[in-house]
Amino acid sequence: MKVSNILNALGIILVAFGVIMLSPLVVALLAQEYTALHPFFIAATTSITLGLLFRNYGGFSRNFDNIKRNEGFLIVCLSWIVTAAMAAIPYLFYGLSPVDAYFESVSGITTTGATILTDFSLYPKAFFFWRSLTQWLGGMGIIVLFVAILPQFSVAGRQMFFAEAPGPTEEKVTPRITHTAKALWLIYVILTLLEIVSLTFAGMPFFDAVCNTFTTMAAGGFSPNPLSIMGYENTAATWIITVFMFLAGSNFALQYRCLIQGKPAALFKSEEFGFYCGIVAFSSLCLCLALLAAHTSGVTDAVRDSLFQIVSILTTTGFSSADFALWSVAAQTLIFMVMLVGGCAGSAGGGVKVVRVLFCFKYLKREITQIIHPQAVLPIKIDNKSVDGDVQRQILGFLLFYLILMIISALGVTTIEGDASVGLVGTAATIGNIGPGFGEIGPMGSFGGLSPLTKIIFTINMIVGRLELIPFLAMLHPDFWHFKRA
Repeated sequence: MKVSNILNALGIILVAFGVIMLSPLVVALLAQEYTALHPFFIAATTSITLGLLFRNYGGFSRNFDNIKRNEGFLIVCLSWIVTAAMAAIPYLFYGLSPVDAYFESVSGITTTGATILTDFSLYPKAFFFWRSLTQWLGGMGIIVLFVAILPQFSVAGRQMFFAEAPGPTEEKVTPRITHTAKALWLIYVILTLLEIVSLTFAGMPFFDAVCNTFTTMAAGGFSPNPLSIMGYENTAATWIITVFMFLAGSNFALQYRCLIQGKPAALFKSEEFGFYCGIVAFSSLCLCLALLAAHTSGVTDAVRDSLFQIVSILTTTGFSSADFALWSVAAQTLIFMVMLVGGCAGSAGGGVKVVRVLFCFKYLKREITQIIHPQAVLPIKIDNKSVDGDVQRQILGFLLFYLILMIISALGVTTIEGDASVGLVGTAATIGNIGPGFGEIGPMGSFGGLSPLTKIIFTINMIVGRLELIPFLAMLHPDFWHFKRA
């Protein structure tokens, strides 16, 4: 790997990120929160200065055409780690410790939505705007954003684009990767604007509508209201957010083909989308019945809350329309089950991904059939296309390492906290980029009371989970670490 390539790429990203960090200054000025100006100005200046230093050390090169796969992996990993550090700087000015500030920042930029905040009245609007904006930026992906807006990555962007979201397939909606990135951001921005308008008309204050929209479309879950969506007591807004969470958990490339290219048939041809809809419908029905059986709420509230919470947890958004930590064990079990699925490939959602779960069912069905008919040739097909053997191996490897990481993290946190619920549910919530869990880390709770070591473990979970393990696993191999100065 060339150190100059890595530093130049990071430098460009940090400078651009620093410019974006100036946006909360506008909110602070409009809200007349003048004491909130200097935290964001200092953070933006730090990011830009560090970026320029990296560029200077790397020789200010603009040629990234020969970037290698391992360089792409490292640039992506370092981009998330370093931008999260820059995003955490403003939080330090509001009394958060370095560990808490970095946890909150990583939770935002990875769209996890787990918070350490306990008293929301202590922070200005610029603070909450920045929390929401970090999720919106991270929802589509930091690298996807900069591939779309920075011409320097027009060629090298391919390596970094797929390193950031190494799903089962490398899906493009246009031949050029920069055009694909722009297409994805186009649908992302259009849906964002539609939701802001819809929530405003539904009676939600404009500032809250913007913040909640940013975190809805990012499948993030941060809200300026300490009681999440439940705190607004607005049924229309709850239904609107349900719809947009569902879209955020769907494949954006598929939505682009449907809405922009005028190919609605693509929805019906997608097995993953059909399976996604099936999971939402079946799980919501089961949860609704569980709520009615426990006499938790009336029929109307049960239908609304069950659909909202299933979509929220399945898409890894993490919003809450009710305190599901108080629901019955049966209801919480259903919620935990969908925690382990995640959104569709190519969506803002995290987790294992629907397409991998679909593949597992098809794989198990094939293995059962193979027992009865050992000589039969039974290819696994998704969307009428055979899944290549290399892709099958990658999916199975991903699931194995995902399980191993969950076990190690859950055992470690359980030992530290002395609470198996925090260990298991907290791990599932952070590695799946979901956010809230049950008990003290539930939707109305906070991760702030956990030990610093637990927060560090959960922070690592969030980053590794957002990168879908592959770049992280690649860096565990000794052959990965071969550097040269130029």
